[in-house]
Order: sequence, then C-alpha cells, then structure tokens
Amino acid sequence: MKIILLYGGQSAEHDISIISAHNICRSIMFNYYQVQPIYITKDGEWLQAPLLTAPLEDSGHLILQKGAQAVWDGANSVGVQISPGEIAQPDAIVFPILHGPNGEDGTIQGFLEVLNMPYVGAGVTASACGMDKVISKQLFQQAGIPQVPYVAFDMRDWRQDSDAWIQRCEGNLLYPLFVKPANMGSSVGISKVHSSEELRAAVELALEYDRRIVVEQGITAHECEVSVLGNDDAHTSVVGRLLKEQDFYDYEEKYINNTTAMEIPAELPEAVSEKIRKYALKAYRALDGRGLSRVDFFVTSNYDVYINEINTMPGFTPYSMYPCLWQATGLNSRDLIEELLQLALRSHEAKQALKQAKR
Repeated sequence: MKIILLYGGQSAEHDISIISAHNICRSIMFNYYQVQPIYITKDGEWLQAPLLTAPLEDSGHLILQKGAQAVWDGANSVGVQISPGEIAQPDAIVFPILHGPNGEDGTIQGFLEVLNMPYVGAGVTASACGMDKVISKQLFQQAGIPQVPYVAFDMRDWRQDSDAWIQRCEGNLLYPLFVKPANMGSSVGISKVHSSEELRAAVELALEYDRRIVVEQGITAHECEVSVLGNDDAHTSVVGRLLKEQDFYDYEEKYINNTTAMEIPAELPEAVSEKIRKYALKAYRALDGRGLSRVDFFVTSNYDVYINEINTMPGFTPYSMYPCLWQATGLNSRDLIEELLQLALRSHEAKQALKQAKR
C-alpha cells in the first residue's frame, strides 16, 4: 500500500507540518509501505517528490523546489507540480499532516472525501468544529464539560462598535484575558492582556488571522494534555503536564526555542487524571472524532478541571505531546503510526458500507 504524505500547507503552521512529516517518516514501516511525499507550498502549489523507500536525514530535505523532474538532493530536492486531483489512486491512503487552516479545519478532509480516498484523522465535521473555538466551546457546553468564561464576536461587530465590545469583555471577565483567533493553532495570533489598551491591540492582531475572535478569562492553572486514539472505540493515554517558566508561550517559544518542558505522566491525583481522561473522551465524541486528537485542559491548584481546546491533527514533532504521551503509555511511534493507518482504513470501509455511499 502507498502512503500519500501531505504536508506543508498555506497556514501559519507550515513549518511545524514539515517537522511533523519528517518525524512520521522515521516511524513508517518501509518494508510494508511506499511513501509518496506531496509538499504544499505556502503559495498553494502541490509538488510531488520521488517515492521514499527510507527516512530522510533532515526535515529540511522535505522542502521542495519546483522543477521538471522530481529528485531527492538534500536541501535542493525538487518536486514536480501536480494538480490536487492527481493524488487519487487505488490502494493508497492519505496522511494529511497539515495543521491549522486549510489542513485541520475540514477543507482538505472534504476534498479527500470527494476523491473517495481513505485518510488519517478526523472527518469533515469534527475537523471543522474542533478548529473553530466558538463552535467547539458551544459543543463542550452541551456535553457538560467545564470551561472558563469567554466572550466571542466577529470583525463586523468589532468594526461597528469596538468600545462596546471592550466594555462587554471587561463587564463579564476579569484581567488578565487571553485573546485568540477563532480558527488558528499553535498560539499563533494569541495575546495575553492586562488593560483596555492591550485588549484593543490584541483584537486587531487576532483579526489578522481570522474574522472571529474569542476573549477568554485568564486563570492561574497548569496546562495538562491527553491523547485520544481510536474511532468508536477510542481510548486515552496518560495525562501530561506542561512545565513552564513563564505563564504564556507563543509560537516562537513552543517551536523555535523549544523551551517548553513536559511532565509525563503528570503528577496529579489519580481521580483528577481520570476526570481529565473522561472529559477528553466526552469532547472527542461530542465532535464525532475519528483517528486521533489531543485534548488540552487547565487544572487549578484546587484541582478544578476546565477544557481548553481539542486538536484533531496535533503536532508530530519529536517533542510534541501527542506521540510522547503514547510513548509513555506503552505505544511506540512505529506502532502508533500503524494504528492510525489501520483506523483510517476501517473508518473508510465503514463509510463505504453505508447505503448512500453505494448509490
């Protein structure tokens, strides 16, 4: 079977996707699979590389230049431009290791559904709802999962009367506040603010990334995360905790400086860890999750638990929490990747068995 590895993309998380793709390649069983890397450039071009028969030495080799003939040549590797529809082929499974908009938000998943190809990860609905912080918060509320207070609005609301929205935020929430684009990940466009002036500037920054905004109540808490794996029979990993020297880590600190340390498993009372795992599965099922997700929580000093967000295609870098949590649970990276591929095939087969798919 051929694995079509889709990576890169046009979101702000392009570089993370490349590192994730390289790390996944290191865990693929090449004696069973062919790997067809397809690089989506920041400009949206699809470049097809030669087939991989072994892992590459460096993630930078996956950054392809457009040319007439595909060739692996280290940092000067070349890919041939193709149309997206050309990836459709029999006996192939797609691993869309794309983070953020145009990758994790249901768009690429919908495209693969149209091509009728099996693919790793959540479907259209779960991907779109998980990516949208406003929609996911509404679903979490319906599922009875605790979360911090928040205010949501869009660009039209803000442009019509920004002062009124600042007053609403300050009337319902207490500083410090976190301002987030509704559709973005990896702390891109997120700010922590302590005043009206900072709130106004943070909203303008977030609006550069999405037309809808979420303003959340800041709380003093640890950030804990749990990995989910499976379809209808989903199960959870041990719980991990981020050990931070500062109270907010932006994109650069997370992925460039890599200053975030992880405590796996988290030193929490078992009852608290069990509550986190239970809420993670409730969130996963509320979105109709498939394949995998990482669910993030806040845990206060009194062990109150609040859900933060769900990531339907979490990072797979060597220092990403999702694979590290499964490693600590007893599932190594090679077996994890194999399980994700098999889950994708089973999900696709189940969908093909539905009456509508047979018409």
